[in-house]
Amino acid sequence: MCGIVGLFDTRGDREVDAALLARMNRTLRHRGPDQEGIHCEPGTGLGHRRLAIIDLAGGRQPLANEDGSVWVVYNGEIYNFVELVGELEALGHRFASRCDTEVIVHAWEAWGEGCVERFRGMFAFAVWDRQRQSLFLARDRLGIKPLYYTLLDDGWLLFASELKGLMVAPGFCRELDPLAVEEYFAYGYVPDPRTIFRQSEKLPGGHHLTLVRGGELRPPQQYWDLRFRPGREHTDEATAAVSLRERLRESVKAHLVSDVPLGAFLSGGVDSSGVVALMAGSGGGPVTACTVTFAEAAFDEGKYAREVAGRYGVIHHEERAEGASLFGEIGRMAELFDEPFADSSALPTWQVCGLARKSVTVALSGDGGDEGLAGYDRYGLFLAEERIRSWLPLGIRRPLFGVLGRLYPKLDWAPRRLRGKSTFEALARDTVAGYHHGVSVMREDWRERLFTTAFKRELQGYHAVEVMRRHAAHAEVDHPLSLAQYLDFKTFLGGRVLTKVDRASMAHGLEVRVPVLDHELVEWMATLPVHYRWRDGGGKYLLKKALEPLLSRELLYRPKMGFSLPLSAWLRGPLAERLWISVCEGPMRESGWFDLGWMRWMMDRHRQGRRDFGAALWTLILFDAFLRSVQR
Repeated sequence: MCGIVGLFDTRGDREVDAALLARMNRTLRHRGPDQEGIHCEPGTGLGHRRLAIIDLAGGRQPLANEDGSVWVVYNGEIYNFVELVGELEALGHRFASRCDTEVIVHAWEAWGEGCVERFRGMFAFAVWDRQRQSLFLARDRLGIKPLYYTLLDDGWLLFASELKGLMVAPGFCRELDPLAVEEYFAYGYVPDPRTIFRQSEKLPGGHHLTLVRGGELRPPQQYWDLRFRPGREHTDEATAAVSLRERLRESVKAHLVSDVPLGAFLSGGVDSSGVVALMAGSGGGPVTACTVTFAEAAFDEGKYAREVAGRYGVIHHEERAEGASLFGEIGRMAELFDEPFADSSALPTWQVCGLARKSVTVALSGDGGDEGLAGYDRYGLFLAEERIRSWLPLGIRRPLFGVLGRLYPKLDWAPRRLRGKSTFEALARDTVAGYHHGVSVMREDWRERLFTTAFKRELQGYHAVEVMRRHAAHAEVDHPLSLAQYLDFKTFLGGRVLTKVDRASMAHGLEVRVPVLDHELVEWMATLPVHYRWRDGGGKYLLKKALEPLLSRELLYRPKMGFSLPLSAWLRGPLAERLWISVCEGPMRESGWFDLGWMRWMMDRHRQGRRDFGAALWTLILFDAFLRSVQR
């Protein structure tokens, strides 16, 4: 795993600012503590920080072809590189190393932009081709590895694995994008392709971008998308379960290629437990696994992690997450993400990455199972809402449930069956807006009260639901569950889950691999019938069946817990003072964008236990931390 940066003159071949390129590269030292490399020529500069995983002696970057006309910098792992070496050698290419980086160079020579369709893995890379006078940027299908870029006013394009690599450029403008702020408070992160800054963008997963010197600047091109199309072969449940288990086993095995110590995250949930069980059966010796536990029983899965570790002879490292110590890392989180990022599980994820790095350099995780096999509880509520939407047209639902949503009390303290306010509000919307409402960290009516009139003028009527509407317009699905999963693949997975893991792991110089998100496996899972993904009010039905020979029924069929913090309680106790400082004594108040009275009202109701604004209040703390970090 690595960090990459670069400079490209879109107008000519002006001299590269080598000092700037070096500064950009140094900002990513945490991503690649082992080696540093830079290549400069007129109009083009490439930088690389290396975390050595495969071919420790070779594989230095930037890396070139035999005559030095094609150069690459690359972050990621290509798991089928051995097979590609054979294919490329048959075409006449010769290799000087045994690393996957060199495969990219020769694949570019052989197949051009189509090379990305040959790669199986996670990657973000840049290829400079002197003969074509072109710079080619690409990101893996699911957005596992990040890539940011900006076009400065003077015609220089800059790219980097993290925003901090761009922010050191003197010409980079740190003006915030109001639309990104609206999206952040809706989702808890800024979805692709936007960033928090007006002048920069993320290259979306499954896209590439080609720039030809002196030519017209074209938008990124999509080379891959996920299609939910039920396959004809899934007629027998038992056969499908065996097929899923073996496909997952093969993916795990492919992700074990490494020349450095390798382990796993073990939360005690279904996905990570399944990955560890399959690792243990690979014949590579005892598995090293790491677990973070919580004092609060409602958030602690340590019992199940220990069960799996004992069953498979795992070398198990366990560490307790303590609120007081995690709170001190809030500022650190803002520096890691470079953007406001309100997933509270980033804190324990950062802790488990630090724990893992003490014994391994690579760790496998179970991320992606909830998106691929419908594991989130919210899917059940969405499907129930969709049934009602199918019975009543929007013209009837909007006034009927709109009134009920306004009148029904917000009973956060009550059993789920009595908390109908949010459901009524969702039913007053169309399908996409209803799902957006269900996943929003801060709902639309709350954001309406949060933002001042001056800030709403900046938005010019824009609403964050447009992110999902844009993706839904390209979804080829025949069932509401598939639509929800597709939207999560396009937003939640890349923007939140994978971003969290990438930044938290790279902060410790740890590579994290996600075998459940192997694109061939994901494509196959998307062909499963809906009743293999969701049945009897719960998700991941077929995965649980597939893992029954490997894990206990208690672990597989217990209620889902997720990897999160007891935020609501902490914001009424040890985090209450930090919240007050964030809202009332910092740059948020000075910005003129936020209504102080509404924020105080939320804090008061939450502290009194009359409402649960935990997730929404956390977005305020993290936005304040972000503002403080960029003002330093």
